[in-house]
Amino acid sequence: MTKPARREPAFRRLQNELRTQLLDRVFDAETALPTEAQLATQHGVSRQTVRRAFQDLVAEGLVTRVPGRGTFATPATGRYLRQFGSVDDLMSLSSDSEMRVLKPLGPVIDPIAASRLRMTHDRVHRVSFVRLHQGDPFSHTVVWLPPEIADLVADRPEVNTEGSTSAITVIGVLDAVLKHPIQDAEQSITVETAESVVAHELQVEPGTPLLRVDRMYFDSLGSPVELAVSHFHPDRYSYRVRLRRNLP
Repeated sequence: MTKPARREPAFRRLQNELRTQLLDRVFDAETALPTEAQLATQHGVSRQTVRRAFQDLVAEGLVTRVPGRGTFATPATGRYLRQFGSVDDLMSLSSDSEMRVLKPLGPVIDPIAASRLRMTHDRVHRVSFVRLHQGDPFSHTVVWLPPEIADLVADRPEVNTEGSTSAITVIGVLDAVLKHPIQDAEQSITVETAESVVAHELQVEPGTPLLRVDRMYFDSLGSPVELAVSHFHPDRYSYRVRLRRNLP
């Protein structure tokens, strides 16, 4: 039975809505965004909630706050820019980008992926897709799942139909059906040249240097539930991480 989805914090919902509007250029760089008080009234939240949403948008580089004047959209750079500081941030990719399936989820023999997923056999399930913003592909991703995890999403057309386009993330789909929720992820970042298939999908020349991000997701028991390897278009994507310090 599918469990109820966990409710996002109010500041995160507001942040995602404003981010979508900013990336869609709803606000020009010369006109101030609505004030904290105006947004608090419009969305039925506190000014503190609005302030928290603005703080994260500033950190992402999407807005600039000018004392005495207000908050303004940062001029467009042509790149898809997101800040990641948590698994929730990765799940919220679905708020302003789309996933298009290249090869549907299906069984393969892959000893390397199986070993990384800590499996005792070599059979895993794999799906590949590109992620798009405003129609432009900015990342190519291959996801591997243990068979018992893949079975949980076997009826989802978003990952089982070639060419299907949807506003989802694989971890978001999994989190809704897992017995134990996704809790954390391990990530490594390297640079790798584009192979022909990836180059074609990202509309770059083969051999172009790409950012490669490997992520292994774990549930609350510490078991790996998904391995994702993504390659990012060098001119359409900027990667930003916010590092927090734990103070006493």
